[in-house]
Amino acid sequence: MTDLTYTVDDLKAAKAWPFQEAASLAKRVGRKPADQPIVFQTGYGPSGLPHIGTFGEVARTSMVRQAFEKLTGRPTKLLCFSDDMDGMRKVPGNVPNPEKLEPYLQMPLSRVPDPYGSNYSFAEANNLKLRAFLDDFGFDYEFKSATEQYESGAFDETLLLMLEKYDDVMNVILPTIGEERRQTYSPFLPISPATGRVLYVPMLERNVAAGTVVFEDEDGSKVETKVTGGNVKLQWKADWAGRWHALGVDYEMAGEDLTESVKLSGRIIKALGSPPPAGFNYQLFLDENGQKISKTKGNGLTINEWLTYASPDSLALYMFQAPKKAKKLYFDIIPKTVDEYWSFVARYHDAVANGETKKALDNPVWHLHGGKVPTALPPVPFSLLLTLVSAGASDAEVLEGFVKKYRPDAGADEIAAMQPMLGYALQYYTDFVAPTKNYRTPTDQERAALQHLRDAFAKMTGDEEEDAFQTAVFDAGKSQDYENIRQWFTGLYETVFGQSEGPRMGPFVKIYGPADTVEMIDAALAR
Repeated sequence: MTDLTYTVDDLKAAKAWPFQEAASLAKRVGRKPADQPIVFQTGYGPSGLPHIGTFGEVARTSMVRQAFEKLTGRPTKLLCFSDDMDGMRKVPGNVPNPEKLEPYLQMPLSRVPDPYGSNYSFAEANNLKLRAFLDDFGFDYEFKSATEQYESGAFDETLLLMLEKYDDVMNVILPTIGEERRQTYSPFLPISPATGRVLYVPMLERNVAAGTVVFEDEDGSKVETKVTGGNVKLQWKADWAGRWHALGVDYEMAGEDLTESVKLSGRIIKALGSPPPAGFNYQLFLDENGQKISKTKGNGLTINEWLTYASPDSLALYMFQAPKKAKKLYFDIIPKTVDEYWSFVARYHDAVANGETKKALDNPVWHLHGGKVPTALPPVPFSLLLTLVSAGASDAEVLEGFVKKYRPDAGADEIAAMQPMLGYALQYYTDFVAPTKNYRTPTDQERAALQHLRDAFAKMTGDEEEDAFQTAVFDAGKSQDYENIRQWFTGLYETVFGQSEGPRMGPFVKIYGPADTVEMIDAALAR
């Protein structure tokens, strides 16, 4: 590990977005007692399995929190809040035996049985999955369950205040909703004592002194209930504001689709007498079809799916980059992100060695690793490992052998840094590359160029430099008068590798060997 020496002035001059957010927050909470922790929060709706968007919010918030601590030296804490008392609005389509959940529609998620067969509720099972990953990743956080907060009485004071400020809150909300919904809207959602469901019904009476409300239950009976002790929950935007107030939240970011909700909840918490938290609205992740990723649809990558093919560090990098830009999140972006991660590591250490403190602080890996950036880099990029697997390296031992032959000077720490990538490359190839490989027959022009290249490689020993192999490829294309040399490379990749894109040929032939490359070309010529 390499430590970077920096000053507070260096941190103030940093342009990376976590530092910009931290500086803005520092001004906002300047009047808060210095020994009182600054509260960061992330929210999670456990209506489906945690996906990468959920993780991304925790990762990004943690980056801002870290930058804030470095910049100010003030204590902080991060709350991960699960809205597991929310009613199940629809049955997720990506769970086993979904019909068994139909009877539990509109019941709190913490009272819906787990479709995966555990002894937990649906919400708790999903909460545990989220917490397990956050723990494995090393996040420092406190988990908060809405069910526990409501039922334990932790939210009672806020609920009574909401009852007292009921008219003020309604005056904020009613102008923002349609006429039909105004007739039934209430910030309080009672839990039916008869059915256990979360009810969206108007409040017939309110008694501030007694702390109660009266509503009509599903069977037509009038019920008076206390707003405390888990008998009611707050409806969405009022709930968000109530949570901010009760927990003293200073910072929470949210997806761009919640921009208006953030503004409205901010007005509600002001009606309760507290300032809204700071934060920003990030852009959403999209699937390969450009659709918003949804837990209930299951159309995005899960956390475990990414980690099947790449490291946690690469996932964290993807979360860091351009948070206010909508990005597609599907399997094809994984190899590129892995290589970008290691490129940033190399550039970080170059900046440290050259005394370029600002560049080092603005480098994503400083934020990913809290300044403790790994020093050892793998000897080859992930993309080259994938190509070697595609060319026939069938197991990790063979892959490592190719790399050691190519980079005999690689140290043990470099080989160790590469070890996880071997398994990732083999798995990624098996699941995504092999099923799409399509070797086509060469055209006459391609055949002539391939023969030229085959003859050139056949005369080489393997001791040549990478540039010699790369030049041979260009010469083969030039020999057939390609107007655009890219057409030659596309033909080479499609006929020899069975893919529309491929590796830089110089490093590939150097590591794979000219003789083995000749065998690949011969196979293409034989088609």
